[in-house]
Amino acid sequence: MEKMTFCAPCLLGLEGICANDLKFYGFENVRAENGRVLFDGDYNTMARANLLSRYCERIQILLSEFNAESFDELFDNVHLIPWENYISKYDSFPVKGNCLNSKLHSVSNCQKIIKKAVVDRLSSKYSQSWFEESGAVHQIQFLIINDKVSILLDTSGQGLHKRGYRANSNDAPIKETLAAAMVDLARVRPNHFVVDTMCGSGTILIEAAMKALRIAPGINRTFSAEGWSQIHGSVWEKERERARELENRDCSFEAIGYDIDDEALEISRENARKAGVSDRIKFIKRDIRDFEFHSDFETIITNPPYGERLLDVNEAEKLYKIMGEKFVREKGKSYTIISPDDDFERVFGRKADKRRKLYNGMLTCQVYMYFK
Repeated sequence: MEKMTFCAPCLLGLEGICANDLKFYGFENVRAENGRVLFDGDYNTMARANLLSRYCERIQILLSEFNAESFDELFDNVHLIPWENYISKYDSFPVKGNCLNSKLHSVSNCQKIIKKAVVDRLSSKYSQSWFEESGAVHQIQFLIINDKVSILLDTSGQGLHKRGYRANSNDAPIKETLAAAMVDLARVRPNHFVVDTMCGSGTILIEAAMKALRIAPGINRTFSAEGWSQIHGSVWEKERERARELENRDCSFEAIGYDIDDEALEISRENARKAGVSDRIKFIKRDIRDFEFHSDFETIITNPPYGERLLDVNEAEKLYKIMGEKFVREKGKSYTIISPDDDFERVFGRKADKRRKLYNGMLTCQVYMYFK
C-alpha cells in the first residue's frame, strides 16, 4: 500500500509537544496544525504511533479533505475514497463526527450521507447490496469546519490517554496526556527526583516514571486496528518488540507522591504497579503544610485542587499561598504547577519564569514554571 497521511488530534496547546515527540521517533513529514498533528507513513508507522505517542489523543488515517456546501458534494467526494482498501465485506464501519460554522450543520444528516456513500462504493466493488457489519470495527469520523470536510478512519479505539494502568482514580483526575505534557515541560530526565505534593491517583508521577524509563505509553493496551484483516499481525508484534527494546530501566529516576487521602494513596500504588513503575515511586501520607525537601535536586510537578475541580476558590488560594511559602527559590529546585486561577501568581507570591496555556478538559489553565 502507498504511504498514508495520519492525523493525531491533541489537546489545544500541545501541538508543538506532540509534533516534537513524533519527530523524535523519526516519523516523516510531521506538521503541526490547530488541534492536531499530521504525518506520513505506512501501517508500521501507525502501530508505532499508537504505541509510543505520549501526548496525542488518537491516531487516525486522513483519507480525504475537501470543501462541501451541499449533500451532493459531500456524497460525491466521500464516494471517491477507495474504501475497499480499508474495509472488507464483513467489517463494521459506523460513522460519527461534528460540524461547526458550516452550511452542512446537521450531524445526523451528514452521518447518513457519508454512510450511504461508503455503502454505495463498497457495493459496486464487492457486488453486494447489503453488509452485515459483523467484523472488526472501522470507525469513520468526519469533521466539517467552515465548509471544509475531513474524512478520517480511527485506528486507536479508546483514546490514547487510556494507557491501561488507571482503572481506578480519585475525583477529577488529570488526563494522562496532559500529565505527560507537564512532565515534558518540566524537562524530566532519567536521573531526576520528581515530587508531586498533591498526587491524587498518581498520574503525574507515573507519567514521569514512564518517560524517564522510556516505557511506551501504549504497551499494555490494545487498539482498534489490531483487529483489521488489512494489517498483518506481525506489524503489531514487530512494533511492540521495538517499543520494549527502547526501554531503559537502568537509570536512577525516583519519585515521591504525597496526599492527605488514604484511599487516593492506595489507588496511586495500584496504578503504579499496573504501569510497571511501583519500584520507582513512593506514596506517603502528608499535608502540603508539612512539605520538606529530600534532595539537593528536586523536580516538583503538581496539579493542586482548585475552584471548578474540588475546592472553592478561597480554599484553593489558601493552598497556593502555602505552596508559595514552601516552594522556595533555590538552586536545584524547579516547580511546574497547573491552575485555572488567573490570580495564581499573585497568591503564590511571585511571577512564573515561564507560562504555558493548556486545557484541562474544557477548563482553560496555565502551567506555571519556576526554575530560576
